[in-house]
Amino acid sequence: MPRRSESGFPIEPLYGPGAPAGWDPDTRLGRPGEYPYTRGVHPSMYTGRPWTMRQYAGFGTAAESNARYRRLIADGGTGLSVAFDLPTQMGYDSDAPPAAGEVGRVGVAVDSVEDMAELFDGIPLGGVSTSMTINAPAALLLLLYQLVGEAQGVAPSALTGTVQNDVLKEYIARGTYIFPPQPSLRLAADVFRYCRAEVPRWNTISVSGYHMAEAGADPAQEIAFTLANGIAYVRTALAAGMAVDEFAPRLSFFFVARTTLLEEVAKFRAARRIWARIMREEFGARDPRSWMLRFHTQTAGVQLTAQQPEVNLVRVSVQALAAVLGGTQSLHTNGFDEAIALPTEKAARLALRTQQVLAHETDVTATVDPFAGSYAVESLTDAVEAAALALMARVEERGGAVAAIEQGFQKAEIERTAYRVQRETDSGERTVVGVNRFRLDGHEADEEEPYRPLRVDPAVEQRQADRLARLRAERSDLAVARGLDALRRAAEGTSNVLYPMKEALAARATVGEVCDALRGVWGTYVPVERF
Repeated sequence: MPRRSESGFPIEPLYGPGAPAGWDPDTRLGRPGEYPYTRGVHPSMYTGRPWTMRQYAGFGTAAESNARYRRLIADGGTGLSVAFDLPTQMGYDSDAPPAAGEVGRVGVAVDSVEDMAELFDGIPLGGVSTSMTINAPAALLLLLYQLVGEAQGVAPSALTGTVQNDVLKEYIARGTYIFPPQPSLRLAADVFRYCRAEVPRWNTISVSGYHMAEAGADPAQEIAFTLANGIAYVRTALAAGMAVDEFAPRLSFFFVARTTLLEEVAKFRAARRIWARIMREEFGARDPRSWMLRFHTQTAGVQLTAQQPEVNLVRVSVQALAAVLGGTQSLHTNGFDEAIALPTEKAARLALRTQQVLAHETDVTATVDPFAGSYAVESLTDAVEAAALALMARVEERGGAVAAIEQGFQKAEIERTAYRVQRETDSGERTVVGVNRFRLDGHEADEEEPYRPLRVDPAVEQRQADRLARLRAERSDLAVARGLDALRRAAEGTSNVLYPMKEALAARATVGEVCDALRGVWGTYVPVERF
């Protein structure tokens, strides 16, 4: 009996001529850097230069994270990826009651332009590409970054990077939303328009499948629901009066890389092909850059284990190889200890070294899309594509991504998959090394080298509260009030909210104050419980 893929279709024990049936390389593959981009978005891919090597990092205070960023750059990292703590992600200041116990724990606390300046102190923003994993308050963090760049003397036109800005997946998988879906989409479109005019090299959204995969989505679900969200953002921008080729070239995506290497390679290739066809045929884009699905990849945190954590080094290596063979534009490799705590400096350095070995010691960068024409990979690519398209059709039948979210469709589908995988793991049908097979006995466990996880100083919360108290005492309350009033008026109307938002932040309004101003106009999202 054939083994089944993560997406549920059979993987045959042998593929050969005739697989996939009726396969035409001219229409299904094309050339690298050309429609339908199955083989990659650039003609030379990594033969010219490798992917951008990012390391997702942030913890405690801005000063502590700044020290980590400097070390990563010194170790050869070519891009930064900022992790923010939960209060920042939810639009609360560090001294707000809902932030208690969470300040600096899963990322860095950023309450104001002063924190952002400290976060990038000594790092010239004109010479580094920065990705920021922030969604509901994405516009705020982008503007704080721009303000710091301007203070450094860097023109906004020279800033490069990505802001995630994908709130739809928050309603599906993560839950760090603030506003209801419609004003959230309006805010995303305002970011598109603002960046086109003010920060033209910035990637305005990173439509994320990663977090859905971490919640349990299989590969077909991951790309189907991600691309469906992408369609919703395109429709929102078009409804706001933008032309598709004005904003589509700056769209980007964010996917996971699992240990199932062959299916992951197929997933990335299928996603490129689907998106190219949608943008050209459904939305009538004429700029080839609008057809390209450019994406960042992170290795699968959900597959890391606290048991025998060093084994995660092997898992991450395989996952990273899948991302590279699948044609990613940038990559973050997880630390081997992330199933236990925030990665230590040693773990972060080893994760970066994993990418450097792939780029400089293997031959995977010597040729473009080495799996092209493989009977197995082309068959899997077609199968993932078909499964994803079927799911996307079910989303459309429900009225599109937002309507399907409000009906609980994507969340329910992902939860069913997660439940199935957990049952297979519990029963032993699915092997997880060190968890349900190949475990250490008592004697071996006693001999394991003790692990010392990174600990976040609990005094971080008080230090951030003290910084906020000083900020509020020193700033002009009148300037802040004027800025927030202008922001509320823009939110009540149809003008772009980022312009008054920037003025308020420049006057040293805090992240929480700006989000509270918008909460007062747009409200907060309360999900409907379905039983």
